[in-house]
Amino acid sequence: MSGRSYSLLLVVVLLVAAIVGLFAIDAGQSDPEPADFDQTVTIGLSLEHERWLEDEREAVTLPRVQTFYSEYPYVVGYFGVEQFVAVQDEPRYEQLFGYPMTIYVSAFDAAELDLTEDNLPTVDGDGEWTPAPEATYVVDSQAQTPAGPTVVPLETADGAEAFSDEYGGTVLTWEEVLDQSFETDDAETVRQSVSDQQLAANQQVANASNLRDRPESLTVGEDGETIQDAIEAAPPNTSVLVPEGVYEEEIEVEKPITLKGKGDVSIVGDGNGTVVTLKADRSAIVNVDISGVGGDTPGAGPTDGHDHGGSHDHGESDDDEAWDEVIEDDYARGDAGVAVNESRDVLVEDVHVVTPASGVMLRDSPDAVIRDLQVVGSPNEFEAHMGVVLMRSPAVVERSSFTHGLDGVYTHRADGSVIRDNEMTENRMGIHLMHTSDTLLANNTISEQSSTGIFVMTGPERNAVVGNDIHQTPTALDMGGTDSYVAANVFHDNEVGLRADGTATIIEENALVSNELGLETWALLPTNRVVENDFVDNDRHVRSVGPLRVWSHDGVGNYWEGAVGLGDDGVLDRPYSPTDDIDSQLHSVDGTPTIAQAPALDALDWLEQAASGLRSGDVIDDSPRCHPVNDEWLEAHGYTPKPYCETP
Repeated sequence: MSGRSYSLLLVVVLLVAAIVGLFAIDAGQSDPEPADFDQTVTIGLSLEHERWLEDEREAVTLPRVQTFYSEYPYVVGYFGVEQFVAVQDEPRYEQLFGYPMTIYVSAFDAAELDLTEDNLPTVDGDGEWTPAPEATYVVDSQAQTPAGPTVVPLETADGAEAFSDEYGGTVLTWEEVLDQSFETDDAETVRQSVSDQQLAANQQVANASNLRDRPESLTVGEDGETIQDAIEAAPPNTSVLVPEGVYEEEIEVEKPITLKGKGDVSIVGDGNGTVVTLKADRSAIVNVDISGVGGDTPGAGPTDGHDHGGSHDHGESDDDEAWDEVIEDDYARGDAGVAVNESRDVLVEDVHVVTPASGVMLRDSPDAVIRDLQVVGSPNEFEAHMGVVLMRSPAVVERSSFTHGLDGVYTHRADGSVIRDNEMTENRMGIHLMHTSDTLLANNTISEQSSTGIFVMTGPERNAVVGNDIHQTPTALDMGGTDSYVAANVFHDNEVGLRADGTATIIEENALVSNELGLETWALLPTNRVVENDFVDNDRHVRSVGPLRVWSHDGVGNYWEGAVGLGDDGVLDRPYSPTDDIDSQLHSVDGTPTIAQAPALDALDWLEQAASGLRSGDVIDDSPRCHPVNDEWLEAHGYTPKPYCETP
């Protein structure tokens, strides 16, 4: 069996396993009983917060909603009444799910309900599943979930008044709650914040650049025989100048100074450990080459015994600290060219590292700037390690290159990092995010990875992937998590352009070109907004497993090479389905445009859209574009796709 066939089989098995555990709705059941919440398709918490809630089950009980929809085969569970209300006004929700037939809330007995010191609800039990109109609600109280303020459902109006008297807030009926507006940090928020993230990163780089320009205090060779001698003698907040030459030593910096090379400076370790270690806030290393790094890495199987992809068994002792220790042992240990330990505002700039292990490794060192870094690892990726490791260390990583290694940049709980304008070649993965939210991955060029260009995994939130060029890689982007933004990327000449494993994500203005498979999706929730993307010259544009997905928004769809119809204001009058047996072949088989517009097939399309039982697994774009969005890129790279767009 080929590797691709095995991977596909594995995904199918995992998807089937997930579905088997869900509570399926009986279409003939008019008044269904509440489901076990663990068997619902959940919305409202990140994967990490859901795991945390499992560990805190006896101490914390969050308000929940479960909804039976008319056109969706599984019960949808919401962590928070506000999460349910926030999405119900979106017109496409009715298109995708139908209307809510039955809604239950976990209503609390006010006498048993309390708030922890972090304002999280705690109660003996899980609350009683109550039809939503029969409960009473307190809005704008002190109560919180990990996602923010929450609405508290109470079993009685008197109980709601008592809770409001103690914890504040306003008492409302269900109908009044439905009229409320709840602000949530969704994909639209991420979309609007990209420019602010870029500006904040610019400011962080400008602040770090001051470290490069510190006054020179000592010069190696004049004020100390070794670099370490000069460092120990230098006053804080100055620079130690290292003249051109080769220096065979390992160095530790334990004060806020800048180690600055002048000319060609090489620091060479003895091959038995980390070469440069920064242990002070606002320390910096600039303009040096580093080699002689030890070869200690976690080894070829860094995840042996730990499934970090989503099924790790959290025992009683597996709290956040223990979980981080497991991850650190698996991913953030071993030797490095530069190690940064518990130090804020560090600068690593104009550094070249040749390493059999890691290039730069940060642990608990936020607000670093790493720029103009070059890391060359081992051609055998499983004997190498990461170009940059950000372990609980948000940073700006920019204008750098990573060649030969396990991952170019790896993050764990490095929320808010900005990784931009880098080049990654011949690694396992270019960028690998685990438990990392609110990042910006922008304008990176990633090619010839053995696995994945960018892998966003373990269910994070609000990540932005913008303006990247990923090519000649098995999977260009594997996008997990929720409420993210994927825009203006070019995924070309890959086996899979985009694997959309996440939900509630905006995917727009991307070019998916000359891939074996343009876009693949397996998510059980069809909540991604996929619009204004170009699908050109792929062997197959889309593969979808699961519910119906509608990929248009406000009268705007995507450009599909091969879509046919009459054009009106740049939009075709005929829907297009990249999963349809005939539509999916229009871009590659001569003569099919005529067949596709046959009246009998148009009638069949109408029937399939009208009957929910025929729609499972389909992707439908009811407003396909006449012309591509990324026409300049396509023209520059020799693509002239046929629009099949006729004027009425």
